Amino acid sequence: MDYVSIIPCLDMKDGRVVKGVHFVELQDAADPVAAAKAYCASGADELAFLDITATVEKRRTMFDVLQKVSAVVTVPLTVGGGIRRLQDIDDALAAGASAVSISSAAYRDPQFVREAVKTFGAQRICIAIDVDRNDAMPSKREVYIDGGRTPTGKDAVAFAMEMKDTGAGRILPTSKACDGSCGGYDLAVTRAIAEKTGLPVIASGGAGTLEHFYAAATEGKAAALLAASVFHFGTFTVAQVKDYLRGRGVKVR
Repeated sequence: MDYVSIIPCLDMKDGRVVKGVHFVELQDAADPVAAAKAYCASGADELAFLDITATVEKRRTMFDVLQKVSAVVTVPLTVGGGIRRLQDIDDALAAGASAVSISSAAYRDPQFVREAVKTFGAQRICIAIDVDRNDAMPSKREVYIDGGRTPTGKDAVAFAMEMKDTGAGRILPTSKACDGSCGGYDLAVTRAIAEKTGLPVIASGGAGTLEHFYAAATEGKAAALLAASVFHFGTFTVAQVKDYLRGRGVKVR
């Protein structure tokens, strides 16, 4: 097993870090700059900055807030939300991002992803796939877009395979059913995408215990573990998660 990364996630709305359950019932969680500094100090390997309403509000991500966050971080920063043009990626990188996460635009226009990979490199392009359970799908998981609001009728694993073909470097599947529940990651979809695509997969949605992180790294075959609630509300620190994983034989930095 390669080293597993720990990624605190800053879900952004109106310039603040928020956290919900199943993508709704958002509550204020933190100031993004203060949170970013604290996570870097606690040993985060990377940070995610996701403007969760940019797509449905038909606007670009909050580059002013992004610049303030990037000015204090000491680790790679992946930015998502409203990324749908090459100029958006260029601006995100100029504002301090190391990579971007593309979700709805990847579903609507796979050619955009190909052009993004060709222009900026695979390592800078992550595909975020919001999923929910649908037993009619081969993988029993359906792709949702528009911040998890719109079902697509597309199988999640099949879509991940299509995104691999674009040349994208990483996949970030987030389970609506698990999001904010603290009941554990959706190991089935994380593992299926990792095995089928061979790409690094970031487990997202549902971390609530230290065991959940371990299960995602081992059973879920995740290359990185993203979490929000447990970090924002002080359940664990990044350092505690790393110590636990290290103690159970998982390689962490």
